Amino acid sequence: MSQPTPHLKLYNTETRIHEEVKPAFGDTLLMYTCGPTVYNFAHIGNFRTYVFEDLLRRSVQFFHMKIKQVMNLTDIDDKTIKGALQQGITLSEYTTPYINAFFEDLGSLGIQKAEEYPAATDYIQDMITIIQRLMDKGVAYAGSDGSIYFRIESFPSYGRLSHLPLCTLKAGASNRVSADEYDKDQISDFVLWKAYDSQRDGAIFWDSPFGKGRPGWHIECSAMAMKILGESIDIHVGGVDNMFPHHENEIAQCEAFSDRTFVRHWLHAEHLLVDHKKMSKSLGNFYTVRDLLQKGYTGRQIRYMLLQTHYRTQLNFTLEGLDGAGTSVQRILDFAERLQGLQGPEHLNHALPIMQKCIEGFTAALADDLNISVALSCLFDMIREINSLCDQGKVGQKEGQKLLEKLHHLDTVLGILSLEEEEEIPAPLLEALEKRVQARLDKNWKLADEYRDWILNQGYKIEDSPKGARLKKIRRL
Repeated sequence: MSQPTPHLKLYNTETRIHEEVKPAFGDTLLMYTCGPTVYNFAHIGNFRTYVFEDLLRRSVQFFHMKIKQVMNLTDIDDKTIKGALQQGITLSEYTTPYINAFFEDLGSLGIQKAEEYPAATDYIQDMITIIQRLMDKGVAYAGSDGSIYFRIESFPSYGRLSHLPLCTLKAGASNRVSADEYDKDQISDFVLWKAYDSQRDGAIFWDSPFGKGRPGWHIECSAMAMKILGESIDIHVGGVDNMFPHHENEIAQCEAFSDRTFVRHWLHAEHLLVDHKKMSKSLGNFYTVRDLLQKGYTGRQIRYMLLQTHYRTQLNFTLEGLDGAGTSVQRILDFAERLQGLQGPEHLNHALPIMQKCIEGFTAALADDLNISVALSCLFDMIREINSLCDQGKVGQKEGQKLLEKLHHLDTVLGILSLEEEEEIPAPLLEALEKRVQARLDKNWKLADEYRDWILNQGYKIEDSPKGARLKKIRRL
């Protein structure tokens, strides 16, 4: 008898306890996820968070809940404005190629689309409305530089998300900071609206009741989240580096504006390291998704590599680990292919109990704060056991089809089988492979070796599979 489905429980950064996650209003979970700042191509550190958010989204659906996800596109900030001015083009002309690349990368990794992707430039008036109300309430004020700042000392619970000591807050709260991003030791009144500076901003500015300028980074997410999802939402997700100051500032702005709890449940993904070091172009360990695809790795491999470590644990990314991810992915693909090709008696029923045990363990692991490593362990234990039964001829065609259906059900969370790789093997290579197969059948070993060598010189290798030989692109290290 199958066990009842457990409830999804996730660690709340703010309360530091595991809490059941379910919609507060209606039957749809409202989730806001911090998206990319589109000044460059997103790197694999960014995508560690985005793949985790996809795992969360898929798990919510796996537990039979509806979800409405909003992921913002930060197209106004210090970096995007600087980049546009350096190239002498409009902000839109500068950011659009990076926005398009971001969506291409989402597709390469099989990340489900959010319901909405608002861009900050489309919500300026909503930001102005929030700032004006904060000023009317005395929570925001005009600085000597003409910018508008949030008064931290007017929000007594400031620091509750990042658990910063109150004495630190009081010591620094009289200072002001206008940069979009700043360090954890800068506990200061933060900027809501940046006054126009001709040298810094060029022709990029918006009019407002506070004068020409542009919004600060933190108010952008607050405006988009509240406008689309409402003043109180179920889940807010991002990287651990966004916890302070960005998410802390979001809480202060939103709750001072609405007098309501902004977020019921906060989740944060830990950092990604490369070879145990912080990713940096100067160290030569900086990778984008497209860098890895150009090296011959697949979207499935990259997705699995970023997926397999628990989101609250630092992930150490290596090319060797990516090779290992490829091996794991291939085991899943080969198993699915084997189940699809099974023949034999229809009355056999040896493997379904093993699959059911896997599903129960997989589900329980996900329910426990998305414990993906345990879930994957259940999956590969099942694959090993059922492959053994297949070797003994104890799994028939009808049972194989049922197993395949259940495997695809688990894959609604993993997104491995459903990820369609875009790479097409050139026709001449496929023809050479067919001719090599025929040469081997004809026992013309010399000709078969010539075809093999030619295929290798084209950057592909030959692998055997249950359905015969196939080509696979060689990774360029």
